[in-house]
Amino acid sequence: MKRRSGIKIMGQLIGLVRPLLHVMLAAILLGVAGYLCAIFLTVMAGAGILKLSGLTGGFSLRFLFLCLGAAAILRGILHYGEQACNHYIAFKLLALIRHKVFAALRRLCPAKLDGKDKGNLISILTTDIELLEVFYAHTISPIAIAVLTCLIMEVFFFRYSIPAGIFALCGYVAVGVLIPVWNSRKGAGSGMAFRNEFGELNSFVLDSLRGLDETIQYGCGKKRMEELEARSKELNRKQTVMKELEGKQRGLTSLLILFFSFGMLFLCAWMCMEGRMDMEGAFLCTILMMGSFGPVVALSGLSNNLMQTLASGERVLSLLEEEPEIEEVTGKEPSEFGSVECQNLSFAYEEEQILSDYSISIPKGSRIGLHEKSGSGKSTLLKLLMRFYDTDSGSIQIGGRKLASINTKDLRDMESYVTQETSLFHDSIANNIAVAKPGASRAEIEEAAKKASLHEFIMSLPNGYDTMVGELGDTLSGGEKQRIGVARAFLHDAPLILLDEPTSNLDSLNESIILRSLKDLGRDKTIVIVSHRESTMAAAEKVYEMSGRVS
Repeated sequence: MKRRSGIKIMGQLIGLVRPLLHVMLAAILLGVAGYLCAIFLTVMAGAGILKLSGLTGGFSLRFLFLCLGAAAILRGILHYGEQACNHYIAFKLLALIRHKVFAALRRLCPAKLDGKDKGNLISILTTDIELLEVFYAHTISPIAIAVLTCLIMEVFFFRYSIPAGIFALCGYVAVGVLIPVWNSRKGAGSGMAFRNEFGELNSFVLDSLRGLDETIQYGCGKKRMEELEARSKELNRKQTVMKELEGKQRGLTSLLILFFSFGMLFLCAWMCMEGRMDMEGAFLCTILMMGSFGPVVALSGLSNNLMQTLASGERVLSLLEEEPEIEEVTGKEPSEFGSVECQNLSFAYEEEQILSDYSISIPKGSRIGLHEKSGSGKSTLLKLLMRFYDTDSGSIQIGGRKLASINTKDLRDMESYVTQETSLFHDSIANNIAVAKPGASRAEIEEAAKKASLHEFIMSLPNGYDTMVGELGDTLSGGEKQRIGVARAFLHDAPLILLDEPTSNLDSLNESIILRSLKDLGRDKTIVIVSHRESTMAAAEKVYEMSGRVS
C-alpha cells in the first residue's frame, strides 16, 4: 500500500475535528489573545523604558505598570483556556478514534486478523492512538494561532516601516515554515521506522511472555534475552537519529531568532540614522521582533513530534481503511434454518490449496462427524460454514439460500462455533460463559455449564461462578477452558452447532458427559463434529472422511 504524504495524513485527521469545530475556534481565539498579551508585556516594558529615558511622552508609568499586570494575568488565563479547549478536543477525538479502531477490528476479524502481528495491533491501539493527542492538542490550533498572530504583528511593523515589516515576515517564515519543512524532509521515514520497530518489539515481548514456560523448560532464555537486547538497541538507535535531528533543529531555530532579532536592531538603527524612522519606532520594532517569535517557535518544534505522530496517524488510518475479507450482509429477508448443502467447494489460503471440489450434505437435525488427518480441511470447512471466508468456487447453502444472501446477524444466530482454542477474558467464569448470550440469566448459565460437565468444578471454587479467570484464562487447565467453550455453544442455543476438536483436552469421563449432552439435544439441533478421536466420533450418526467416504 502506497504511503500517504504528511499533508494528506494531516488532512484526514483534521477531518475528524468537524463535530468540535466550535471548540477549536475558541482555542484558536484564546491562543491568539494569549500570545498578544505575552507580546504586549514586552511592548509595555519597552514603552516604560522609553518613558523613563524621556524619549517619549504618552501614558504614565502607573498606567503602564497596570497594563503589564493585567496582561500577565490575562496571559495565564487565556493560555489555560486554550489548552483546556485543545485537550478537550484531543481526548474526545481519541475516544472516537478508539471506537472506530475497535469497530474496524471487529469488521476485519477473523480473516484479516489471522496473519496480523498481535503486538503491532496492541501498539496501534495504545501508543499510536495516544500519540495523536500531540496532533489534536498541540498542532492544529498552534498553526492557526501562529498565522493569525504573525499577521497582526505585520500590521504593526508595516505601520512603522515597510522594510521592517518585510524583514519580520522573512524571520517568521524562516523559523515557522522553512525549518519545519527542512526538518520533516531530513527526518522523512525515521518516524515510521521507529513506530514499526516499536510495534515489532512489543510483539517480541508479548511472544516471550506467552512462551515463558517453554523458554525456561528448554533453557533458551539467554538467546531470547540477547535478541531482546539487540532489538532494544536498534530501537534506541532509531530514536537517537530523531533526537539528533531535534537537537539540530533547536539549535538552528535559536540561531535564526538571534539573527533576525539583531538584524531588526541594525535595520531600525540604520533607518533611524537615515531619518526614515524615529527613535520610538526603532526601539519598539526591535523589542517586538525579539518578543514575537513565540508562536512560530512553537511551529518550529512541531516537526520533531510530528515525525512520530504522523507515522502513528498513518498506521491508524491504514487500519481504519483496510477492507474486510468478508463484507457484513444486512437488509436481506430474514432466514430460516434448514439443511446445509456444500457443493463443489474449493478454497486456498494464498497459494496452499485446502479444499478442492468438495461436496457434503448435512440434513437438518442430523449429527455428523468429519474425520481425517491434519491439514485435510476439516477446520477450514467449519470456517467456511461460519462465512469467515468466502469459497474460491462452489457454494454453501443453508435452507436453500447461499450464505452471501443471508444477513450476517441471522447467520450468527443460526450457528454456535466451538474452536480448538477457547479465548477467555479476564473476568468471572459466569461472564465468560455469558459471552455467547449477553443478558443470560444465572440459571441459563448454570444449565449450559451442567451440559458441558463444568458445573461441579465451578461450584468447587471459593467464589463459584464469580471466580475470576486470569489473563487469557491462564488460571484454568486446557480441559476447563475447552468446557467453557462448549458451555458457550450450549448457551447460545443455535440450531447449527459446529464443534472443532471439542474434547481434545478432556478425559474420558468428561468427554462422555458432553457427548451425552449432545445426543440429548435430539433432532432440535444440527451438529457437525470435527475430531481425530474415534471416541468423539461415536456421538455422530454418520462420519465423513474429507475424501467424501461415509463410515
